[in-house]
Amino acid sequence: MKVSRLKISPWQISALILILFLAALLVYFNQSKEVRFPNIVSENPPDCVSEERQVTVRGDSLSGLIKDGKHLKILVGYYQCHPVEREDIVAYNYAGNQAPLLKIAKAVEGDKFALVKARAGDCWNLLINGRIAETSAKAAYCFDGRGYRMLSLYEKDYGGSIPKDALLILGNQTSGSLDSSRFGLMSVRDLLGKAVF
Repeated sequence: MKVSRLKISPWQISALILILFLAALLVYFNQSKEVRFPNIVSENPPDCVSEERQVTVRGDSLSGLIKDGKHLKILVGYYQCHPVEREDIVAYNYAGNQAPLLKIAKAVEGDKFALVKARAGDCWNLLINGRIAETSAKAAYCFDGRGYRMLSLYEKDYGGSIPKDALLILGNQTSGSLDSSRFGLMSVRDLLGKAVF
């Protein structure tokens, strides 16, 4: 059997070198794309607001922060890709109410909470991360026996820590309103969206 030698012309060698050079450039630019072109890579999550709903505030649970009759906007779906932050005004559909409830996120996942007897009055203050929770007017929340019983159940069940995907929400009234002092912690999944004004 006779073996013949492969003949490569000079133009084929040049073409092979060019292909290898282009491949090396492609690898280099792919590895350094984020460094050389940072604007291409977005650090923000995609906008997940599916609707902007205009609502009118009805009631006084947020009085001192938002007046009855005030118009504001709900960013529906906002919390599907954004975390709830302390002091956000959140909207959610509460059973039996046609209009969404608007409340303040006072404690979020991982926060510590506890109830302590108030120094003055026959009520209990709420501590969040070791500090007395207050309204927007810097007045301490002071819950009666009913609010104390509800919140203390959750404090006992969860060891004084807000569990994963849960919130403690309150109105802006020191004695509470239709909020966590009446129905306990709520799930982030039940939120309609974030209220902005």
